[in-house]
Amino acid sequence: MEFFIISTLNGLSYGLLLFMLSSGLTLIFSMMGVLNFAHASFYMLGAYVGYSVSQIVGFWPALLIAPLVVGAMGAAFERVCLRKVHKFGHVPELLVTFGLSYVIFELVQLVWGRLAVQFQPPEVLRGPAFTLINHSVTGLNLLWGAAPAELCKSADAAVRVVCSPFPATRGFMMLVALVMLMSVWLLLTRTRIGLVIQAALTHPEMVESLGHNVPRVFMLVFGAGTALAGLAGVIGGSTFLTEPSMAATLGSIIFVVVVVGGMGSLSGAFLASLLIGLIQTFAIAFDVSLGSLATQLGLTLGAAAAGNTLFKMTLSQVAPILPYLFLVLILIFRPRGLLGKREG
Repeated sequence: MEFFIISTLNGLSYGLLLFMLSSGLTLIFSMMGVLNFAHASFYMLGAYVGYSVSQIVGFWPALLIAPLVVGAMGAAFERVCLRKVHKFGHVPELLVTFGLSYVIFELVQLVWGRLAVQFQPPEVLRGPAFTLINHSVTGLNLLWGAAPAELCKSADAAVRVVCSPFPATRGFMMLVALVMLMSVWLLLTRTRIGLVIQAALTHPEMVESLGHNVPRVFMLVFGAGTALAGLAGVIGGSTFLTEPSMAATLGSIIFVVVVVGGMGSLSGAFLASLLIGLIQTFAIAFDVSLGSLATQLGLTLGAAAAGNTLFKMTLSQVAPILPYLFLVLILIFRPRGLLGKREG
């Protein structure tokens, strides 16, 4: 039981990290119609800027400063480069953001090197948030923080004790992601700024006639979206690993999330992130061969198929491609995505 609970929480935490990253991309696309290919690069930039700032002033100020720095860089890029090609359509926008991803990748390697850096979380987030103790006699118990060593051992060989800690960094990641979701939703639906942003996309002339600077609104939206990616970078970089390949690792996954959830749908991105996080986590956790899994599911395999190399592969080995298989199924049976509002 403790295995299922911890695996579920790990899947949810990974899914919420994907949401933190994809929410900025969804915001930019839904407000501006721009599919930012450099979004994962801003995530990486947030991790490295957070690392450098944390070396000077500590982690908690870096958690605020790094997203602001990355957001300012994103706004400057929109003002100087993206705005000039916006009138020419989507292809030039894709090309210029695609080129920016390579520029950021090379700059990161020039400034911070090609090897991973030690971006440590603060002391309060090191160690487990809680520990699940599964005792064969007393059952399942929850203990906040780390469990003492004597609780995880039994002098009686007939008594089984399993301690499963859940990292505090993952718990903090989940908390930040949920606060981000609520904040963005309230901003877009319950404030005057959100109404202006949404109106600027569909009726820019009307918004401009009311005295609002539409290009500035778009610049702020792009900056806000990249700032969310920078915040995800600080959280993800300190939780997992800060290295130059971190953008490539999650870059394609976030586009899967956006398409599966529905282009421009924030709630769809949230749902798709959780589903993909759970699918990948449980695929890695249940490390069984595809042949054994098919047999357990009651599928009949011929002798040739049973001996095939494909069916000897474990579920954890195919876990990286499962989100893309999920994407294919969504495009076949529901092209607009889980919560998308239009076909396409």
